Amino acid sequence: MNLELQLLKFGYLRSMQVILTFDYELFFGTNTGSVQKCMIEPTDRLLAIARKHAIPMVFFVDVGFLIKLREYKEQFPELEADFERIKNQLYEILELNGEVQLHIHPHWEKSHYDGKKWVVVTDGCYKLSDFPDEEAETIVRKYHRFLSEFAGRKPTTYRAGGWCIQPFSQVEKVFRELEIEKDSTVFPGGKFESAHYQFDFTAVSPFRNPYRFRSDVTKAETDGYFLEIPIASWEFSPLFYWRLYALGRLNPADHKMIGDGSFLAQPGRKKSVLLNKTWNHVSSDGYYASQLMKQAKRYANRQVKTFVVIGHPKGMTNYSLKQLEAFVARTKTRYEFVNFGSCSL
Repeated sequence: MNLELQLLKFGYLRSMQVILTFDYELFFGTNTGSVQKCMIEPTDRLLAIARKHAIPMVFFVDVGFLIKLREYKEQFPELEADFERIKNQLYEILELNGEVQLHIHPHWEKSHYDGKKWVVVTDGCYKLSDFPDEEAETIVRKYHRFLSEFAGRKPTTYRAGGWCIQPFSQVEKVFRELEIEKDSTVFPGGKFESAHYQFDFTAVSPFRNPYRFRSDVTKAETDGYFLEIPIASWEFSPLFYWRLYALGRLNPADHKMIGDGSFLAQPGRKKSVLLNKTWNHVSSDGYYASQLMKQAKRYANRQVKTFVVIGHPKGMTNYSLKQLEAFVARTKTRYEFVNFGSCSL
């Protein structure tokens, strides 16, 4: 046993908690992709890792999509099959000590199925702040109720679709009403604005421990009702992104996403990351997974209590799944893999 493990064993070092989270959803571009390739197949491979290494995983479920599936499934047999596959997979997540938590992409309120494909409408409805306050509260209640009934337990942790959680004051009241006490949307240092996206987390310092807040998700207040458990963030150099894009072209067998859809456009973002250092989330998607070992070590050295990793089943690749399993195998005796319900803060 090496010195670090000996120190952990006898309590001289605190074991950092790791929470592996995944946004369980389709794509929102011109091609949503299929449930099988974006959700079922990659999640099955993630759950194989969870089962093999006896660790929990947290899935933030795009509830609006499930509500639409239920709406159309009696009319279209293929959607009924998708609905049943998702239901069975979410039950499997819970059986493995994982969690099913609340993820809201409100554009499903305006989207529909045309008999062959999902027609996704995102203009003016991608984030909750695009809706009047009363309508946004109605959406939150509806989605929370559906997931509570679907999973057989109430979600207590939230992640905003597209990280668009601001202004939080819009949903503060309804979140209190529904006892949604935790959030894991913020990634410190992150900022982006476009026709659809709008978030600014630059007021939150990197390597941040969980903190309480009230109406402003970026402002720590010791007596706040809500607990922010930030997604870990990292300053990526342009070289990282040059490698990321190059590998996708040079070695598609390893680096092509399992998901078969297309992303919602983020104008200007690709140019920005190729030319500037950028704060982005710590992720298990694609080439990002190659950095997990280094990032976790840095967070542990900074004595951060909770290291939250974000991923998307649709964004998994053969490479990222190998890297993620290697990370789990090498660190599961060093760090404590937990879910939001079992993490100690």
